[in-house]
Amino acid sequence: MKDLTDHDSIVLAGGAARRLGGADKPALSVGGRPLLDRVLAACPDAATTVVVGPARPTTRAVVHALEDPPGGGPLAALDAGLRHTTAPTVLVLSADLPFLTAATVRSLLAATPTAPAAGPIGSPAPLDGALLRDASGRDQPLVAAYRAEPLRRELARMRAAHGSLAGLPLRALLDGLVLERVPDPTATASFDCDTWEDISAARARIREHGTVLDEWITAVKAELGIELDVDTAALLDLARDAAHGVTRPAAPLTTFLIGYAAGRQDRDVKELTDRAAALAHRWAAEADAETVSGADSATAAEAKPAE
Repeated sequence: MKDLTDHDSIVLAGGAARRLGGADKPALSVGGRPLLDRVLAACPDAATTVVVGPARPTTRAVVHALEDPPGGGPLAALDAGLRHTTAPTVLVLSADLPFLTAATVRSLLAATPTAPAAGPIGSPAPLDGALLRDASGRDQPLVAAYRAEPLRRELARMRAAHGSLAGLPLRALLDGLVLERVPDPTATASFDCDTWEDISAARARIREHGTVLDEWITAVKAELGIELDVDTAALLDLARDAAHGVTRPAAPLTTFLIGYAAGRQDRDVKELTDRAAALAHRWAAEADAETVSGADSATAAEAKPAE
């Protein structure tokens, strides 16, 4: 299996955000978390993560960099970020991707060779990286993984040709690179927030029935600074059993105790959940037995002839 850990990440978090009225876009909240933190959560395994743009608080340690000149555009920002990286592969991401996931990042890394493959004369040029292609067929160069060496080569070539990288369009970089296209058929990972309408749509999407619970659990873990695998279905089943078999307030208190025990004792959440669920079932069975026993006693008392 290919090793996907030898990479750095560059997150472009500058720009004037004119379509947002100059708001600090990476700091805008979606699902209770800044957009920048949501992107950082999708690339946790990078050896070095460089955030290019004004320094902002983040949930994990990053290297801060600024493009030269300030406001010089995405290629100048990319060049500034590359100067702080050493890994052979570099993730390049924009800071406004609320639905980017670690799975998408892994797919980009898996499609990117760590070194050019030697082939016979006349064979296709080696791949220089992989980028996401959205549902409409548009390439997303800021949701991509690149081999660092050809990326540096192309930036140097463009700087030599134009005297500076400032103001040059990002897509001009793609002309000199051979890239794999990784599809994003649902346009979820490639969804970016350029307008207030986009921000509103993202905030509405995470509250949809099928996603709101996972989004909430992820946000709580980020807020508390914990990384704990949670079997949401099992915990909900346990909460239901505790509520029905014991009493309704038992549900939140029981799930709290599961988390507390898992953290304090370094125990497996699934094991603890299974044990607590079995206890709830035994509790409920005893209550049912007592109910039946009480009913039988009442029936026997009614049937007993008077002395």
